[in-house]
Amino acid sequence: MSISLEQAQTVVAAALSHGTEHGFNPLTVAVLDTGGAIVALARQDGSGYLRPDLAVAKANGVLALGMTNRAIAARAADSPEFFTSVATLAGGKILSVPGGVFVRDAGGTLLGAVGVTGDASLNDEAAAVAGIVAAGLVPVTGAED
Repeated sequence: MSISLEQAQTVVAAALSHGTEHGFNPLTVAVLDTGGAIVALARQDGSGYLRPDLAVAKANGVLALGMTNRAIAARAADSPEFFTSVATLAGGKILSVPGGVFVRDAGGTLLGAVGVTGDASLNDEAAAVAGIVAAGLVPVTGAED
Protein backbone atom coordinates (compact mmCIF):
# COMPACT_ATOMS: atom_id res chain seq x y z
CA MET A 1 0.00 0.00 0.00
CA SER A 2 1.32 3.47 -0.90
CA ILE A 3 0.20 7.05 -0.58
CA SER A 4 -2.51 7.98 -3.08
CA LEU A 5 -2.28 10.83 -5.56
CA GLU A 6 -5.08 12.65 -3.75
CA GLN A 7 -3.26 12.34 -0.40
CA ALA A 8 0.02 13.41 -1.98
CA GLN A 9 -1.57 16.48 -3.56
CA THR A 10 -3.07 17.42 -0.18
CA VAL A 11 0.36 17.06 1.45
CA VAL A 12 1.96 19.29 -1.16
CA ALA A 13 -0.70 22.01 -0.99
CA ALA A 14 -0.74 22.09 2.82
CA ALA A 15 3.06 22.06 3.14
CA LEU A 16 3.39 24.97 0.71
CA SER A 17 0.59 26.84 2.48
CA HIS A 18 2.30 26.28 5.85
CA GLY A 19 5.52 27.74 4.49
CA THR A 20 3.77 30.77 3.05
CA GLU A 21 1.80 31.39 6.25
CA HIS A 22 4.98 31.27 8.33
CA GLY A 23 7.06 33.46 6.02
CA PHE A 24 9.42 30.71 4.89
CA ASN A 25 11.54 31.08 1.78
CA PRO A 26 9.95 29.51 -1.33
CA LEU A 27 9.65 25.76 -0.83
CA THR A 28 9.76 22.66 -2.97
CA VAL A 29 7.85 19.57 -1.84
CA ALA A 30 8.27 16.00 -3.09
CA VAL A 31 6.02 13.09 -2.12
CA LEU A 32 7.35 9.60 -2.85
CA ASP A 33 5.60 6.25 -2.62
CA THR A 34 7.14 3.32 -0.74
CA GLY A 35 9.19 2.36 -3.79
CA GLY A 36 10.69 5.83 -4.10
CA ALA A 37 8.65 6.92 -7.13
CA ILE A 38 7.50 10.54 -7.23
CA VAL A 39 3.75 10.81 -6.67
CA ALA A 40 3.60 14.61 -6.43
CA LEU A 41 6.15 17.41 -6.73
CA ALA A 42 5.72 21.17 -6.61
CA ARG A 43 8.18 24.07 -6.57
CA GLN A 44 7.03 27.51 -5.48
CA ASP A 45 7.97 30.50 -7.60
CA GLY A 46 11.43 31.64 -6.60
CA SER A 47 12.58 28.23 -5.35
CA GLY A 48 15.92 27.33 -6.92
CA TYR A 49 16.15 24.91 -9.82
CA LEU A 50 18.10 22.33 -7.77
CA ARG A 51 15.40 22.22 -5.09
CA PRO A 52 13.36 19.39 -6.68
CA ASP A 53 16.43 17.14 -6.54
CA LEU A 54 17.06 18.11 -2.92
CA ALA A 55 13.44 17.47 -1.90
CA VAL A 56 13.49 14.06 -3.56
CA ALA A 57 16.85 13.24 -1.90
CA LYS A 58 15.47 14.10 1.55
CA ALA A 59 12.49 11.78 1.06
CA ASN A 60 14.50 9.11 -0.73
CA GLY A 61 17.07 8.93 2.05
CA VAL A 62 14.58 7.95 4.73
CA LEU A 63 12.99 5.35 2.46
CA ALA A 64 16.26 3.92 1.15
CA LEU A 65 17.84 3.52 4.57
CA GLY A 66 14.69 2.87 6.59
CA MET A 67 15.66 5.48 9.17
CA THR A 68 14.75 9.08 9.91
CA ASN A 69 16.89 11.99 8.77
CA ARG A 70 17.97 12.44 12.40
CA ALA A 71 19.18 8.84 12.53
CA ILE A 72 20.96 9.30 9.20
CA ALA A 73 22.63 12.46 10.55
CA ALA A 74 23.75 10.61 13.69
CA ARG A 75 25.24 7.80 11.57
CA ALA A 76 26.94 10.36 9.33
CA ALA A 77 28.44 12.11 12.37
CA ASP A 78 29.59 8.83 13.95
CA SER A 79 30.85 7.33 10.71
CA PRO A 80 31.43 9.84 7.92
CA GLU A 81 32.82 7.10 5.67
CA PHE A 82 29.52 5.22 6.00
CA PHE A 83 27.51 8.24 4.89
CA THR A 84 29.92 9.05 2.06
CA SER A 85 29.72 5.45 0.82
CA VAL A 86 25.92 5.34 1.04
CA ALA A 87 25.56 8.71 -0.67
CA THR A 88 27.85 7.51 -3.46
CA LEU A 89 25.88 4.28 -3.88
CA ALA A 90 22.65 6.27 -4.00
CA GLY A 91 23.99 8.65 -6.62
CA GLY A 92 23.84 11.53 -4.14
CA LYS A 93 20.10 11.05 -3.55
CA ILE A 94 20.39 10.89 0.25
CA LEU A 95 20.67 13.85 2.63
CA SER A 96 21.30 13.82 6.36
CA VAL A 97 19.36 16.92 7.37
CA PRO A 98 15.75 17.33 8.57
CA GLY A 99 13.13 17.75 5.89
CA GLY A 100 12.61 14.11 4.90
CA VAL A 101 9.66 12.61 6.78
CA PHE A 102 8.12 9.14 6.75
CA VAL A 103 4.38 8.99 6.02
CA ARG A 104 2.35 6.33 7.81
CA ASP A 105 -1.36 5.66 8.10
CA ALA A 106 -3.16 5.56 11.45
CA GLY A 107 -2.38 1.85 11.77
CA GLY A 108 1.36 2.43 11.30
CA THR A 109 1.64 1.16 7.73
CA LEU A 110 4.35 2.93 5.75
CA LEU A 111 2.85 4.82 2.78
CA GLY A 112 5.90 6.76 1.56
CA ALA A 113 7.92 9.82 2.45
CA VAL A 114 7.86 13.58 1.98
CA GLY A 115 10.86 15.80 1.33
CA VAL A 116 10.76 19.57 1.68
CA THR A 117 13.54 22.05 0.96
CA GLY A 118 13.92 25.80 0.59
CA ASP A 119 14.21 27.17 4.12
CA ALA A 120 16.10 26.13 7.25
CA SER A 121 15.96 22.34 7.60
CA LEU A 122 13.74 22.39 10.70
CA ASN A 123 11.31 24.72 8.92
CA ASP A 124 11.33 22.38 5.92
CA GLU A 125 10.48 19.54 8.27
CA ALA A 126 7.70 21.54 9.93
CA ALA A 127 6.14 22.17 6.52
CA ALA A 128 6.34 18.46 5.68
CA VAL A 129 4.71 17.55 8.99
CA ALA A 130 1.93 20.10 8.45
CA GLY A 131 1.23 18.69 5.00
CA ILE A 132 1.16 15.11 6.20
CA VAL A 133 -1.17 15.93 9.10
CA ALA A 134 -3.48 17.90 6.76
CA ALA A 135 -3.85 14.73 4.67
CA GLY A 136 -4.98 12.82 7.77
CA LEU A 137 -1.76 10.82 7.89
CA VAL A 138 0.98 10.33 10.49
CA PRO A 139 4.43 11.96 10.12
CA VAL A 140 7.52 10.29 11.59
CA THR A 141 10.59 12.54 11.92
CA GLY A 142 12.63 10.93 14.66
CA ALA A 143 11.96 13.87 16.97
CA GLU A 144 9.17 11.79 18.52
CA ASP A 145 11.73 9.54 20.27
